[in-house]
Amino acid sequence: MQEYDTNFGFLYDLEKLRDMKEDYIMKERCIALDNSLSVGNFHDIDCADLFSELRVLQELIPQETNSALQVLQILKSLNGSFPKAEIAYRILLTVPVTVASGERSFSKLKLIKKYLRTTMSQERLNALAMLSIEKELAESLEYQDLIAEFAAVKVRKMG
Repeated sequence: MQEYDTNFGFLYDLEKLRDMKEDYIMKERCIALDNSLSVGNFHDIDCADLFSELRVLQELIPQETNSALQVLQILKSLNGSFPKAEIAYRILLTVPVTVASGERSFSKLKLIKKYLRTTMSQERLNALAMLSIEKELAESLEYQDLIAEFAAVKVRKMG
């Protein structure tokens, strides 16, 4: 969590971003983010470009904007005017802070696999895992409607 906050905290907390007036602090944060998102000579973002884009964004982002998702929506509406900032915000919003959802998936998969052993295809195993993970949603479905829709699709294919 600390590493995530160190790398992405200044982008996530818009008050920090708005209040960051010293260039050297923002440059340090951009360099740290660039380093964390690079492997060897491959970089997802360029820290100098990101720094200059964020300087402009500080003035451009409306005061009523209060979430990183809203910032990403604004960036998308600007049609690629801030490509490095858009990449940074997309990564920020897709990196899971915890691994709880992954752990739940493996836990459910372990239960399903234990019960059915290895006698099924990968596709069926994935489908059963998804049903188990999304149990609440699956229980709310009207099965009679789904069966009727499935039957209607199959009839059209045969005819």
